[in-house]
Amino acid sequence: MENSDFNTFELLIMKDQITQALKTCYDPEIPVNIYELGLIYSVDVEKDGAVRIKMTLTSPACPAAQSLPPEVKQKVEAVKGVASVNVEVVWEPRWDPSMMSEEAKLALNMY
Repeated sequence: MENSDFNTFELLIMKDQITQALKTCYDPEIPVNIYELGLIYSVDVEKDGAVRIKMTLTSPACPAAQSLPPEVKQKVEAVKGVASVNVEVVWEPRWDPSMMSEEAKLALNMY
């Protein structure tokens, strides 16, 4: 599908595959993937395969600040059809544990 845009169905499949790739990224200090932790704020996939991700970290002093964004970029670039990846780390809204999925809360015994 070179030099052409993806249709809506193909974009939905690609976004699902990107989500699955994001679920393989873990904060080294927390045994839950970054997607379930609520660290991924948005994933936008353009018709040409360009991907924009807005993510945050558990804190600005997070030891994984240097390793997680490049890992996210690398894993998303490996998804078929992805032409480019831009990962932006943002601090607003500030992350807090309420952003975690129910699955993450269960895994971390936060009930």
